[in-house]
Amino acid sequence: MKPLVLLHGWGQSSQIWYSQHAAFPNAHALNLAGHGGRAVADDWLEDVMQQLPDEPVTLLGWSLGGMLAMRLAHTYPERIAALVLCNTTPSFCRRSDWNHGCDNAVWQEFQQGMQQAEAKTLGRFFALMFHGCPLERRAYQEIARHAVDKQHPPSKHTLLHGLHILEHWDLRHELAQIHQPTLVIHSANDAVIPVAAGQYLAQTIDQASIQLLPDAGHAPFLTHPKTFHNILESWCLTH
Repeated sequence: MKPLVLLHGWGQSSQIWYSQHAAFPNAHALNLAGHGGRAVADDWLEDVMQQLPDEPVTLLGWSLGGMLAMRLAHTYPERIAALVLCNTTPSFCRRSDWNHGCDNAVWQEFQQGMQQAEAKTLGRFFALMFHGCPLERRAYQEIARHAVDKQHPPSKHTLLHGLHILEHWDLRHELAQIHQPTLVIHSANDAVIPVAAGQYLAQTIDQASIQLLPDAGHAPFLTHPKTFHNILESWCLTH
């Protein structure tokens, strides 16, 4: 099986993959530049490339990490052997010809919040990840305790750089040039990225298949780890 590399999403860190560390002990969970104590860098793609194993990998990207994974697969096809795209999108924001972007009210809240208090904005985003997947308060707190790196919060500069990527990147024109085997995992109740965005990826990337999770929100690997692990392991063993 190829090395498995995990890319987290906006404002998080490699710690978000704590459940996967046990299920896939040989996986490489990377920190994006400026996250999890990693040095700040403007070129996040190059920073990821510096951390990849020498041999071709299966690259799993979640949310913003999925957008980076798609661009890496397009730009460095010799280094990315396969893709797993979890609750991600080719275009995070809505556009005149793209209706599957983040809700405009949610996006405006991110932008306005970042001008005031990034800690509160991060907290609201973390809570939003669980919308559509009811959790008892104790279960939510337990996930947050393990998944959030409180020792190395990202700087405002890093968070704004991530928002810039989310606002401006539109990868739809690159999808036809992605030829790696691709698994799309998307939750039906995702309140951040509509499920239609995941379905679009599966329909447009030529070697893609999709697994829909009916009762999960934006972070199914946190709320439904066993189901997520079974899907991922089964697919990786054959690709």
